[in-house]
Amino acid sequence: MAVHTQTITLGGGCFWCTEAVYVNVKGVLDVESGYSNGHVVQPSYEQVCTGQTGHVEVVKLVFDPEQVSLRELLEIFFVIHDPTTLNAQGHDRGTQYRSGIYFTDPEHQLIAQQVVAEMVASGTYHHPIVTEVVPVANYWPAESYHQDYFARHPHQGYCMAVAAPKVAKFRQTFARLARG
Repeated sequence: MAVHTQTITLGGGCFWCTEAVYVNVKGVLDVESGYSNGHVVQPSYEQVCTGQTGHVEVVKLVFDPEQVSLRELLEIFFVIHDPTTLNAQGHDRGTQYRSGIYFTDPEHQLIAQQVVAEMVASGTYHHPIVTEVVPVANYWPAESYHQDYFARHPHQGYCMAVAAPKVAKFRQTFARLARG
């Protein structure tokens, strides 16, 4: 029996941290770190870090909507990063760290806009949400050394200080969606 999959691309700061969370979500079949929505063809990490390519660090999620909904994936997204800081997450600064939901399916756009509107209405955040909701464009996979970074380097300083707490927060907040 074939699984019908869907794809969504999310920018929530450093892709190491975002990937570290989503690889633990039931129903997420693949997580790929990459660069999206810039103007350079096949940019390198070094180019993206300059802020001159226009790309954002993202994770492309392939998921089984029978196991996890886009809404649930977006609820996780809004818990594991700060959607109110423009071009920054924690100490990471630059347009490559902007908050964004990048879609290919118009239905995903509507769901994303609904979730953003609900977050605004909830009053959860004391500052305006700056998450962009736009079609994915000019996506490129990140270099192989960025893939599964947290899993391969759990004791690296950045991973311990930034990624590990995000994974722990996900597991605590969304235990029902965590892989065993």
